[in-house]
Amino acid sequence: MEEIVKISSIAQYNTLRGVPTKHPLVTVIDLSKAQPMPAKTFNFGLYAVGLKEGNHGQLRYGRRHYDYQEGSLIFVAPGQVVGVEAGVEPFAPKGGVLLFHPDLINGTPLGKHMQDYSFFSYDVHEALHLSDKEQRIVQDCFSKIGYELDQTIDRHSKGLIAANIELLLKYCIRFYDRQFITRDQANKGILERFESVLTGYFSSDKPQNEGLPSVAYFAEVLHLSPNYFGDLVKKETGRSAQEYIQSKVIDVAKARVFDRSKSVSEIAYELGFKYPQHFTRLFKQKAGVTPNEYRSLN
Repeated sequence: MEEIVKISSIAQYNTLRGVPTKHPLVTVIDLSKAQPMPAKTFNFGLYAVGLKEGNHGQLRYGRRHYDYQEGSLIFVAPGQVVGVEAGVEPFAPKGGVLLFHPDLINGTPLGKHMQDYSFFSYDVHEALHLSDKEQRIVQDCFSKIGYELDQTIDRHSKGLIAANIELLLKYCIRFYDRQFITRDQANKGILERFESVLTGYFSSDKPQNEGLPSVAYFAEVLHLSPNYFGDLVKKETGRSAQEYIQSKVIDVAKARVFDRSKSVSEIAYELGFKYPQHFTRLFKQKAGVTPNEYRSLN
């Protein structure tokens, strides 16, 4: 079985890269001046933002491989597993990486809103691809954090470093919004496939056997991470993926309610509900009336 190396501290990571530790909870590294990562699999206990500026290098993230394009960012959250392939270097020869321990942001505004940065849970093949101008903004944020690390640690250090990390992540939200827009045609293709899979699900016996489908189910079928898939659906439709699925359930339910040979409970079970009362509650929430009331109106 392959050994998985746990990286639980900034000092441990800096030692792997052959660079000094200036702060126990955060580091910014110029990868052209760092040692390559050894060809192993790592379980990160840190947040990481890696900027790739060259045009080669490969990273294994979970079971997937990703060949970096010039100017791209990846994000790693604590608990994620990243593998470095033998003979290649995922971030070098040019670029930078920011790593910070979760303890750094505890008690800061960033710590309260860290869950808003859903791209930390994207798959590596959903990396953020940057224009030259966007790369310069990321590099500037790295530089500001690096400047703070070169100063003597005082009562302002934590707040300033966390604020600059938050600024970087806010820019990344903007850049991802831009990327969703510039990939509009590809996104529409994903939505069309989603709609097709969703329709097929309720045309089969899967609801009776597997229950109501989840967002994670469709993300897996479409080879996307749940967060990326959910963000894409939200940006393209204005509704969450869960709301989109529920809307489809009610559309199918409205058609089936007309079949008076079946009770509302039977229809609920056919649609994958474990309890008919949950179906009735959702139907009334979405349609404004109960299934029986809707049936009597037609």
